Amino acid sequence: MKRIVKTTTNTANTVTAIAKYKTAAPFISEKSQQLFKQSLKYLTFICFIGLLILSSCEMKPKIGFLMDSLEIERWNKDKALFEEKVEELGGVCMIAIADSDPDKQLQQAQQMIDEGVDVLVVVPVDLEKAGEIVKMAHQNYVPVISYDRLIKDCNLDYYVSTDNINIGELQANYLTKIAPEGNYVLISGPTSDYNAYLLRLGWMNVLQPLIDKGDVNVVLDEFCNYWLPDESYRILSAYLKDKNHVDAIICGNDALASGAIAALKEHQKDGKVLLAGQDADIQAVRNIVAGNQTITIYKPIESLAFAAANAAIKISDGEAPSNMNITVNNGKRLVPAILLQASVVNSQNIKMTVIQEGYIGEQEIFN
Repeated sequence: MKRIVKTTTNTANTVTAIAKYKTAAPFISEKSQQLFKQSLKYLTFICFIGLLILSSCEMKPKIGFLMDSLEIERWNKDKALFEEKVEELGGVCMIAIADSDPDKQLQQAQQMIDEGVDVLVVVPVDLEKAGEIVKMAHQNYVPVISYDRLIKDCNLDYYVSTDNINIGELQANYLTKIAPEGNYVLISGPTSDYNAYLLRLGWMNVLQPLIDKGDVNVVLDEFCNYWLPDESYRILSAYLKDKNHVDAIICGNDALASGAIAALKEHQKDGKVLLAGQDADIQAVRNIVAGNQTITIYKPIESLAFAAANAAIKISDGEAPSNMNITVNNGKRLVPAILLQASVVNSQNIKMTVIQEGYIGEQEIFN
């Protein structure tokens, strides 16, 4: 993946000067020859230093980071942390935001490839359409790491994420321990994001035995179009219009949980229904303190960003990442992966989790 640095014009000029000197040497005085030799040595040294500097700049790996959107709070942290780690490891980070447009993301990928990117790290807008990015990248000998969200049905090179099935299980386990019986509402993310399916699979791993026993009744189970509050607000408001009873709500992320809170408030049910989200957004943690949300899930975003950046730099240097210790089936192949573990944040352990980790400042929550 390393670039070959071309001979500079100054170096070529130095060689030419030496050749001319050798031709004219018999007709130049000894003192002039000595001065000329010293000048040539100095010029050669300067050119050599310049070549080294140019080489070091050219040899820096270019890592492209294609992101879906920055509309959700957590993605701004991923962006900053990933860029910081790439630069710390000696690379150059190129970032493009697709604004949730899969066609725009494909164009951004093409542009980065044209600009000589060594590795693409992709937060896919669409789990299937992003396969075109992988195909295009491979045609240009550029490997691809899928970040946080899995790209499906393609020859993806690597995958770095959290264990999203486990996250779903953490959410459902926590709520069912408080309410082992009752009416449950499930609000998943968009079907264009494979994480939405994985989270729901985790929920059902816990809920299905209780459903089979007749203890839990899933009264509403829907996917949203986007990971945004308006989506869950619309879905839950429509359900609550008929004054239907609900005991617990599991949402795919904190943004969806916030939309659910807004709908619950309109029906005077805020704080009276168990509610789980994920991402440990600042507002979600504040909602936990206020009693309007039961838990969120803290994903180790710093470790996630650093793992992806480290893998990208190694790949750019022709090395295989050493910590890819698991494989994930993306429908086409078994993709080498890193899956990090997440943890529950509740009203009792806020200081021991997100604050202690430095993810959120205490004053941001309690002021």
